[in-house]
Amino acid sequence: MNLGNYFAVFVVAAGITLAITPIVRRLSLKYGLVDVPCGRKVHSKPVSRLGGVGIFAGFAGAVALQFVGETLGWWGPMLAGEGMQLAGLLGGLALIFVIGVIDDVFNLSPAYKLLGQILAAVIVIASGIRIDFVGNPAGGGLIALGLLGIPVTLVYIVGFTNVINLIDGLDGLAAGVSAIAGLSFLVIAIQTNQFAAAVLAAALIGSCLGFLRYNSNPASIFMGDSGALFLGFALAGISMLGVMKSVAAIALAVPLLIIGVPIFDTLTAIIRRLRHQRPIQEADKGHIHHRLLGRGFDQRQTVLIIYVWSIALAIGGYAMLYAPTLIKLVTFGILAALSGVMAYWLGLFEAAHHHAEEHKHDECSSE
Repeated sequence: MNLGNYFAVFVVAAGITLAITPIVRRLSLKYGLVDVPCGRKVHSKPVSRLGGVGIFAGFAGAVALQFVGETLGWWGPMLAGEGMQLAGLLGGLALIFVIGVIDDVFNLSPAYKLLGQILAAVIVIASGIRIDFVGNPAGGGLIALGLLGIPVTLVYIVGFTNVINLIDGLDGLAAGVSAIAGLSFLVIAIQTNQFAAAVLAAALIGSCLGFLRYNSNPASIFMGDSGALFLGFALAGISMLGVMKSVAAIALAVPLLIIGVPIFDTLTAIIRRLRHQRPIQEADKGHIHHRLLGRGFDQRQTVLIIYVWSIALAIGGYAMLYAPTLIKLVTFGILAALSGVMAYWLGLFEAAHHHAEEHKHDECSSE
């Protein structure tokens, strides 16, 4: 294990993102590729929405450095051993990034975005990355999914891809939550000798932290769908390539807990809209960050609260790797109860102000 290798990947990813993002911001403002304040948006002036380009550049550059280092013998092989699986994941990531850029520039319809996400996920699945087993929560051991693993993996990837996009509502929120999840995956991947996943996690963390230099409140650039979809897809791929490749970490609950806040936000939004007979896809001001703002917290305080919540869930997910079954169930129960208390306190299941009319305007149609 070469920690210096991972640190180099992290530094390169952060450095490239730091260098590229201001250039992207200037070009976005020049050509009018901006997010206009309206409806549920909390910013007060047009802001560049193509920050995902900087995130992707940092990630891609760091991964390219790793490939070059392995080829020239600077360090041992960490990516080469994954073969088709790594190629499939990187191909899917490239496609999801392109889809995000097209959406940021031309505003794709939800149907076309979903179709693109499914296609990117199919590329990953076809490369051999699949959820073939899940942990048995009742008595330990593993449950083989067989052919059911294909649709389960598809839903897992597409779901992960969208939950980061849905939580991307405040300055620094999505990038910070993604970095926390990436750090959790990095630690687990290193401990279980999943070197390729560790390299990708280090690159993701670096690009997220580099981007936060410009995306923290007050943000001068947003990541847009090109960043949010890419980060969600990357986290899904890294978790399958690393966390769930180890028998000790095979429980599906581990990565789901680590990324628990955006998943919880998405589930409560679905329940809330169904309960009040609203279309599931209809935007509202009932997300966790909206509710915290409504409680009187400012943007920075709200983001910090969600960071702390995410860290707590990530620690819980990590603890579930090695704890006995009873402790795992108790830990999961405590975390679920605390999240339930938060949901009740914030009124996440109560009706929220809806913005169906915003779908008439491209600038206001996103979550």
